Amino acid sequence: MKSKFILLVCIGLVAIFALALAIPVRAFDGRGGDTVLIPAGEVIDDDLYVGAGTFTLDGVVKGDLIVAGSAITINGTVEGDLLAAGQSVVVNGRVMDDIRMAGASLVLGESAQIADDVVSAGYSLETKDGSSVGGDTLFGGYQAVLAGDTARNANIAVNRLELSGSVGGDVSVEVGSAEETPMVSPFTFMPNMPAVPSVAGGLTIKSGASIGGDLTYTAIPETMIPPGTVSGDVLHKLPAVVTGKEQTVTEKTSSWFFTNLRNLVTLLIVGLLMVWLVPKLVQNGANAVNAKPLPSFGWGIVTIFGFFFALLALTTLVVIVAIILGIVTLGDLLGTIIWAGIIAVAALIFAFSVSVGYISKIIVSYLGGRLILARLKPEWAERPYWPVALGVVIFAILVAIPFLGGFINVIVVVLGLGALWLLGWELIRSRPTGAKAPAESTD
Repeated sequence: MKSKFILLVCIGLVAIFALALAIPVRAFDGRGGDTVLIPAGEVIDDDLYVGAGTFTLDGVVKGDLIVAGSAITINGTVEGDLLAAGQSVVVNGRVMDDIRMAGASLVLGESAQIADDVVSAGYSLETKDGSSVGGDTLFGGYQAVLAGDTARNANIAVNRLELSGSVGGDVSVEVGSAEETPMVSPFTFMPNMPAVPSVAGGLTIKSGASIGGDLTYTAIPETMIPPGTVSGDVLHKLPAVVTGKEQTVTEKTSSWFFTNLRNLVTLLIVGLLMVWLVPKLVQNGANAVNAKPLPSFGWGIVTIFGFFFALLALTTLVVIVAIILGIVTLGDLLGTIIWAGIIAVAALIFAFSVSVGYISKIIVSYLGGRLILARLKPEWAERPYWPVALGVVIFAILVAIPFLGGFINVIVVVLGLGALWLLGWELIRSRPTGAKAPAESTD
């Protein structure tokens, strides 16, 4: 992934969603529904927040317009900022400050007039001939067609770019190879997706394009630039290629040995700490795998999918609650909810990472060591430290085997996660549902 691509995408998305969740500091209007229309002649005197399947603005918004939906069309006037996220965002009217938008298809129509910057991220950006941007144009995505006018600078990171309009300042471009991908849009095979223009791979500068400053572009092939297009300097850069020194057999062997030795020592320390601090967790987990190996494996798979579902659900819940609190102007609660959500998501990720990286492996290693010692030296099998030490050493040796080691590691992790699931479920079931009310005295 290109560094500029990542930078521009982050700029666009962070700008949209951070501002969309900001606490309102003045009055605003809110609209919602499957279809929302602000007709011509209607004037919204405050900021406008909209959540809709289809949104069309033909009137005037005197403040900022923050809108999320499937199809968004701006034909009227926004006197503040426009923040929009949807499948398609089409601007045909006037925005008297900045635009920050994200979506599959982003279009500035022939009559679009943007007073300041356009910061965007998505699949396709098209600025049509006749559109004007008074500030900078920044876009990170898959493709862009710039046929309109940009007063200052343009910073674009895409796979394919076609420039036929004018840029008053400098142009900085990072594009892919002309042969890198086919020209067929993936939206062609997806229902209800917006149409996007067909663009050739790499950088294409059309006759009639104008760049008032310098052109700096990063691409594998050098681009043919029509004479007189660039007023300043032209700098062609090749994509950075990371080359590493070829390791010798001795270096590869040494790296393999010390990597696996480090893993062994780490697991051994964690395992000994676990059987010292939480011996019941390790022993009960091992008993669960030993008694129910197939259910443990099945529930381990469920745990993995459940983690990603819980992570998505928790993140979505926090965003929805934050938006609702922002709309009803409960500013004091908004910050608390956002921070609580961040902490909860971080805690969930941390718990899952520790379970996958250590706890699951320690449980299964302990079981393996205990079963082996039960046959070789039964009296040692009853002591917690010897089984975990032997099991971890054997596990570390097995996972160090090329190809086979990765498969063994996955099996062990899934079994260990399943054991944790079974222990958690048993803990929930064993909790009392509530004390029975004492019988009334008949005396």
